[in-house]
Amino acid sequence: MLLQSWLASLLPGSCCAGYRSPSLLQAGSLRTVRWHIELQPWASPTPSLNYEASRFLKYISTSQISCEHTNLNSLKGYSKTAKKPWSICLDERFSLIHRIRSKQCRLYSLGLGNDDNQFELGMANSGCEVHRFDPSIKSAHIQEGRRLWYHRLSIDWRDPNPAIAAHKLHSNTKKLGTVLNEFGHQKIDVLKADVESAEWKILENLILEDVVEQIGQLVFEVHMHWPGFEVSGNDSTVVRYWYSLLRELELKDFRLFHTYKDLSKPQMFLKKEAFNASSCYTLSWSRRAAGTLSERRAWVAASSQLPKPCWMAIRSALARQQEEKSL
Repeated sequence: MLLQSWLASLLPGSCCAGYRSPSLLQAGSLRTVRWHIELQPWASPTPSLNYEASRFLKYISTSQISCEHTNLNSLKGYSKTAKKPWSICLDERFSLIHRIRSKQCRLYSLGLGNDDNQFELGMANSGCEVHRFDPSIKSAHIQEGRRLWYHRLSIDWRDPNPAIAAHKLHSNTKKLGTVLNEFGHQKIDVLKADVESAEWKILENLILEDVVEQIGQLVFEVHMHWPGFEVSGNDSTVVRYWYSLLRELELKDFRLFHTYKDLSKPQMFLKKEAFNASSCYTLSWSRRAAGTLSERRAWVAASSQLPKPCWMAIRSALARQQEEKSL
């Protein structure tokens, strides 16, 4: 998707502007509605909690990309340390640090009555537009300073039933995609979530409705002491579902760069003291940056459905970019 965007922006208005990547062509000309994520194969020939837990815990404990700068203390205006390590990637190869410097970044923070807002304050002081969603807030909308807003909204994996919502002047439970449309926001640079076991279904909704395509980095606290809201099945089925969700993120070009195992929380995994696991982890992903010039050229060369005039125009554009880079 990132390379497709690059291709469209490379020759705006040209014959290539509507070209779609091979993966999208295979998916068909129209985006189909998905109701369920694709479950990964079992970790063993027969379903086993030991194998599923081992695969899942290894997956969330292994960084997929390196990130050298994850500390907000390096940002101008950030003076306090949050109680939890909400790690974001500030490496130059990702867009976030550049959008912070240009005062164009946007953070959405999802919470449930948590009074630890140092991360949000730090991001706002660093130049980000920050929106914190919490149903426990007294007023519908509160602005604090120039860049920090509080909203009495609970982000859910479904919108309220219209028949029920009609009895209320304003419903305080909405899907993230609905909020983005109502706020007129096209992009979230960072989505932070600490929603006490609602994260699995919210994440599933973001994937199924392609809302993750509008997000640059994810920082989620995930809870494992029980399956989570509306997650059903036996233990091995639940862990397989968790793992499949995170693999879907990987297919959306998200890469895990930081894992924090919270040792202050009960060391429980699905109500068991097992697998040396904590009941709570904080995971950080960044959307993989668009490829290098050589990677883009290789991708374009592999796209056999490009018309010759379009291919020649792309070659010229690539040559111009290389010349500009060498100046």
